[in-house]
Amino acid sequence: MNRLGVGFIGSGFIARFAAQGFATVRGADVTAIYNPNPDGARRLAAYCNGLGIGTPNTYMDLHQMLADRAVNAVWIMNPNFARLETVKAVTEEAIQGKGNLVGVACEKPLGRTADEAEEMVKLVEKTNLFHGYLENQVYSPSVVRGRDAVWRYGAKKAGRPYLARAAEEHGGPHMPWFWDPRRSGGGVLLDMACHSIEAARFLLTDPVKPGSLKPVCVKGDIRSLKWTREPAMSQLKTQYGVDYSKAPAEDYASVDITYDDDGRDVLSEAKVSWCYTGPGLRLSMEVLGPEYSVAMNSLQQELSVFLSRNIKSGQSEDFVEKQAAEQGLMPIVPDEAAAYGYAAEHRHMVESFIEEIEPSETWRDGLLVTQLMMHAYKSAEEGKALRFSPEAVRSFIPKVAKGTWRP
Repeated sequence: MNRLGVGFIGSGFIARFAAQGFATVRGADVTAIYNPNPDGARRLAAYCNGLGIGTPNTYMDLHQMLADRAVNAVWIMNPNFARLETVKAVTEEAIQGKGNLVGVACEKPLGRTADEAEEMVKLVEKTNLFHGYLENQVYSPSVVRGRDAVWRYGAKKAGRPYLARAAEEHGGPHMPWFWDPRRSGGGVLLDMACHSIEAARFLLTDPVKPGSLKPVCVKGDIRSLKWTREPAMSQLKTQYGVDYSKAPAEDYASVDITYDDDGRDVLSEAKVSWCYTGPGLRLSMEVLGPEYSVAMNSLQQELSVFLSRNIKSGQSEDFVEKQAAEQGLMPIVPDEAAAYGYAAEHRHMVESFIEEIEPSETWRDGLLVTQLMMHAYKSAEEGKALRFSPEAVRSFIPKVAKGTWRP
């Protein structure tokens, strides 16, 4: 296969970012978009056409899209609560051989629970499909170059890194379903700690020994620092129709993981927040080793703009994702799709599927991340660190997801 036809399942915020990433991908076209809402699919199709990445057909019936012979791979980017049923449909079509599929990629998190993620892995492994886990941060140029600096220079001379910290912070998500933990599966831990956990694991992993890190124990903490307090709680109810006096989700979480690498402890710290007030989305990472350190902060850009109080404009995200202000000194991220790793992520998945090889991030990685997050939720509920055991989180559903958590 010389060129890959890609079908988008979903046409929301993350699919738009994916389209921007595909603008730099060779050897692929977006050939189809599925969304039960035809207006959303048509808008994204027009956007793709404008970017020059394809003239996709739009579908309201998923099975019809999967049977389209111009679709060789699908990118699953619909809401969390629809993922499992989507995977059942994709794998059913792959087994029956009606379509022309060779690969499937799924946006993070792989599942809302460990059981859900494990079922998705079992379903895809019954097929001949190659599967990729869409965790953009491990493809971010800053993270990739930082890891290269750690392992080619620091670790080579002084020994492996022993600690990685990763954080993602902004003021909250775009869509109402994200805020409702009974639909999404959780709050900021599920939404964003999946990024920070996997980015830290990536930074700590020796490139020549990719399977060497083994989770040993997990300590989680979840809090509601802003959105269950007034006036934020009323603002949330007015804007998104979500009542956090009844079923709140956490807006802050920390996840500390101890890994074992050939008998040596290696530490990972993830901090995530929906209650950060700043210019916009902030990603920060740090790696510490015996005689070296690496650090990055996505808001420390080489480009910025200052707008005085006399310049007034409506709300936008023209300068940075989750932009929170339109005046003052603002950082500008010139190419967010590249900076956050989306472009390289999609390029890698396309190349892997064309070459019919396993991507560097598969659904097995997504399953591990989900298991680690469920340990963090369980640890937060029990108030203690937990030994890592996949069996321990089978059948576990966080109280947050049940709507019974009371911060």
